[in-house]
Amino acid sequence: MSMIRDLRAAVRPARRRDDSPYRTDAGPACANSAVVDCGVYRDGRRVPAHLSPAEAIAGVRDEGGFVWIGLHEPNEAEFAGIAQEFGLHPLAVEDAVHAHQRPKLERYDDTLFTVFKTVHYVEHAELTSTSEVVETGEVMCFTGPNFIVTVRHGGQGSLRALRHRLQEDQERLAKGPSAVLHAIADQVVDGYMAVAGAVQDDIDEVEIDVFSSGTNGKGTGAKETAKGGDAGRIYQLKREVLEFKRAVSPLLRPMQLLSERPMRLVDSDIQKYFRDVADHLARVNEQVLSFDDLLNSILQANLAQAAVAQNEDMRKITAWAAIFAVPTMIAGIYGMNFTYMPELHWKYGYPAMMLVTVTICLGIHRGFKRNGWL
Repeated sequence: MSMIRDLRAAVRPARRRDDSPYRTDAGPACANSAVVDCGVYRDGRRVPAHLSPAEAIAGVRDEGGFVWIGLHEPNEAEFAGIAQEFGLHPLAVEDAVHAHQRPKLERYDDTLFTVFKTVHYVEHAELTSTSEVVETGEVMCFTGPNFIVTVRHGGQGSLRALRHRLQEDQERLAKGPSAVLHAIADQVVDGYMAVAGAVQDDIDEVEIDVFSSGTNGKGTGAKETAKGGDAGRIYQLKREVLEFKRAVSPLLRPMQLLSERPMRLVDSDIQKYFRDVADHLARVNEQVLSFDDLLNSILQANLAQAAVAQNEDMRKITAWAAIFAVPTMIAGIYGMNFTYMPELHWKYGYPAMMLVTVTICLGIHRGFKRNGWL
């Protein structure tokens, strides 16, 4: 068993370092298999040393600054040591390990626990009734006086580029862990705005398909809409918008608290930046809500077009049934084999009846055509 554990420990860090956004170009900074980057920052500068979490924590307590530890999908055993070092609350630790949390902001003694839902737009050549439009992940932040621990779940929500950008902005990074928390919130909300624009394009495409099908010059617009699977595409898009909404709407209250309520763990200068994030988030939320209303209208229009197509089909069927009823009736009458029938023994009786039948059918057909039934 010990050999198996050693093999797992040897394989897992390699996968983390390749896949994780927290890996530095210089190599792994920590020995823990779930920790993918661990840095100490003083006066806005990163200490140029590869430290384990224990070494980083000890250095911060002795010499000041703060430590930023990034983890990717840790299990309970991997997170236990860090949770114990920082005194993280067991309930927050359980949420961070098991993920699938709604966006929220909770305070445990001297620690803020924040959950962000990251949203990624899934590129697709064509929107279908089974297309995945948005993909979600999670970033959880434990923010304390001299530390910030970020836990990422899912394949999206990379923070590597964000870390590099922050390290270039020393004045901002000197504000402490709250500057990192703001940068993460800002990146998440910026991602929402990008996804909202892409989803808007998908909705516009579906809207054009639904409302332009009746004027495509082929005379079969409503029927093409009914048979084209637009209802399935609209419903799938509504499901994806609902998932998007679950990421955006619950985050409004946490951003409002961070931007308006004074907090000891949030620098007053950084709090002003949270107002901008909250404003962007509110705009995205309004846009997502409008997506849902717009899709409802498009779906109702599509169903109305399907009903119109069925009505047109029924009118055509009724018109042709009325036309064929004439020869059926005449053939039925002459098939009764009475001795005395009009023109029964006349030499031109048969062609005369055929001519009368065709004339009546053509007259009925012309009437239906003029009224738009055929």
